[in-house]
Amino acid sequence: MRSAGGRGEIKVRRELQSSEPGLANRARTGQEKRNPQRLVLETPSQNVFFSPVSVSTSLAMLSLGAHSVTKTQILESLGFNLTHTPESDVYRGFQHLVHSLTVPSKDLALKMRSALFVKKELQLQANFLGNVKRLYEAEVFSTDFSNPSIAQAKINSHVKKKTQGKVVDIIQGLDLLTAMVLVNHIFFKAKWEKPFYPAYTRKNFPFLVGKQVTVHVPMMHQKEQFAFGMDTELNCFVLQMDYKGDAAAFFVLPSKGKMRQLEQALSARTLRKWSHSLQKRWIEVFIPKFSISASYNLETILPKMGIQNAFDKNADFSGITKRDSLQLSKVSW
Repeated sequence: MRSAGGRGEIKVRRELQSSEPGLANRARTGQEKRNPQRLVLETPSQNVFFSPVSVSTSLAMLSLGAHSVTKTQILESLGFNLTHTPESDVYRGFQHLVHSLTVPSKDLALKMRSALFVKKELQLQANFLGNVKRLYEAEVFSTDFSNPSIAQAKINSHVKKKTQGKVVDIIQGLDLLTAMVLVNHIFFKAKWEKPFYPAYTRKNFPFLVGKQVTVHVPMMHQKEQFAFGMDTELNCFVLQMDYKGDAAAFFVLPSKGKMRQLEQALSARTLRKWSHSLQKRWIEVFIPKFSISASYNLETILPKMGIQNAFDKNADFSGITKRDSLQLSKVSW
C-alpha cells in the first residue's frame, strides 16, 4: 500500500427562479463517525471508501458563506454544538487541521488542497474570498461555465496535476446553471517502516472476495514484529502497521457476523484505544495487491444528518454573494 488519492467537489448553481434547484455540492468530505455509518446503511453490501476529513473540510468551508439556519445545520451536522463551541473556534480548528496536512515531510507525501472554480460573472463577497484563502489555503480560479465541457476539463486537469495523476475525472456533468465548484483532494504516498520485500511476494495467490468467488492476486508477505491485539468488546483482531514519517495503517478483522458492530463503533476514540492497547508481537502478514474506487451521491445522506435548507429555496448563502440566490443541488464524493 504505497499511495492513495482522494477528491471532493462542491458544485454551486444559480437559482433562476424560487422553484429551481441551485448549488451543487459534490464532495469527498465527511464527519468522523456519522458519515461512515450513513454510507454503510446506504450501501450495505459494498466496500466503503472515502475521506471523512475531506467531507468535513469542504462542508466547513461552504459554511463560511452560509447564514442563519443554513449555517447552523451545516456545522451541527459535523458534530459541533454551537452553544458550547464558538464559531470562530470551529474555523480555527479547521485551519490548524488543513495546515497540519500540508506540512512537507521527507518521509511521506501527504497533501490536502482545496480550490474554488467560480463563474466569472459571479461577484464573491470579499470576506468569504479572504477566509477561504486564509483558513483553508484554497486557490480560486475564475471560470467560464458557459461551455461546461471546457470548464470540466479545466477542473479535472487541475486536480490530476495536483495529485500526480492519481485522481482523474473528478468532475462530470456540469451544466449551464453551475456558478461555483469547490474541489477538495487528498494525496498520500509513503513507504512502510518495515517494508515488504518483492522476492517474498507470491504472484498468484488465491483470495476470497465473496462467499464463493476466488481471484488470484499478487500477495505480499513478511514475518515481523508489529503492534497487534484483540478487541474483546468489538470482537475483532487489530493490526497496526507504521509508515515512515509518523503515519500508520490499521487492519481490522472482525469475527464472523460482527462487521456491523465494528462499523458502528468506528471513531477517533476507538482508533486511539487501539493505538494505546496493541502490543508488539511476531506476526506473519499477508496483504494482497488491491485497488478500491467509489463514488457516492451525498444529497440523500446529508439531509438525514440535518443539512436540509441548503438544498431548497430556503438556502441562505448570502455570505458567498449578495447578487445571486444560491443553493445546493448535488453532493457527491
